Amino acid sequence: QLQASGGGLVQTGGSLRLSCAASERLFGINAMAWYRQAPGKQRELVARIFRSGTITYAGSVKGRFILSRDYADDTLYLQMNSLKPEDTAVYYCYVQDWSTDYWGQGTQVTVSS
Repeated sequence: QLQASGGGLVQTGGSLRLSCAASERLFGINAMAWYRQAPGKQRELVARIFRSGTITYAGSVKGRFILSRDYADDTLYLQMNSLKPEDTAVYYCYVQDWSTDYWGQGTQVTVSS
């Protein structure tokens, strides 16, 4: 139901923009977020936007990543700047609609040194 795109291979210091779109309109969104999971590590929260519009970031990406939401179609974006090798991971979008959790299929981001 969630389609993530925009991943790829980029050099250190480069930028990528991830997108996440729902296949059908969701009317009870409480939160939308991006998570990531690096090989051998647990999935971690990268950035999240709440119904109120409040946005929070993981400390490791604050100041480099920008989360935004297009309220016209509920597409979620993650602008990733100044990328580092440690940002390499599979990135997953997440939506909580009413009490249901939805996950995207993941998009690979690889940052070369």
